[in-house]
Amino acid sequence: MLDGFGLATLIAAPGGAAALSQTVEARLGIALPTTPKIASGAAHDAIWSGPDQWLLRAATRDAFGSLLESLSAQAAVSDQSDARAAMRLSGPRVRDILAKGVMLDLHPAAFAVGDTALTSIAHIGVHLWRLADGPDGSVFEIMVARSMVGSFWSWFAASAAEFGCQISIDRSTGRG
Repeated sequence: MLDGFGLATLIAAPGGAAALSQTVEARLGIALPTTPKIASGAAHDAIWSGPDQWLLRAATRDAFGSLLESLSAQAAVSDQSDARAAMRLSGPRVRDILAKGVMLDLHPAAFAVGDTALTSIAHIGVHLWRLADGPDGSVFEIMVARSMVGSFWSWFAASAAEFGCQISIDRSTGRG
């Protein structure tokens, strides 16, 4: 599990997506993606969520409220920091495991680094994206409603077991 981040939805005012993107780029150094992609900066990510809609994620919640307040003149802003849980999943079989529940082609040729999708996995609504590959292969981040994280984790662990995989928690961070 990834913890301590700030998360908000941004929905641009009608006709205001370009101006909002310029403001975000000036403040955070990242442009809001116009296609299903994630744009990452030093401390923030902008994750496409639909036409003129994004998730804005901050590495920490420090000063996140004031950032959101400054963006509220150009967008409908809703703090989602406590509403969603995020997990980073990786390993040599992670695509095979996810393929058991997701109706997307996660092959690197079809779902490249930086791609994002709103979909469902095992009937649970998720937002997922692909990060740069790690030493063990593909890396995905998945965001689910906090109330559904236990169900997702149970499904993932059971799906991993079929491939002889074991779920491990990074003891230094408490992350899976």
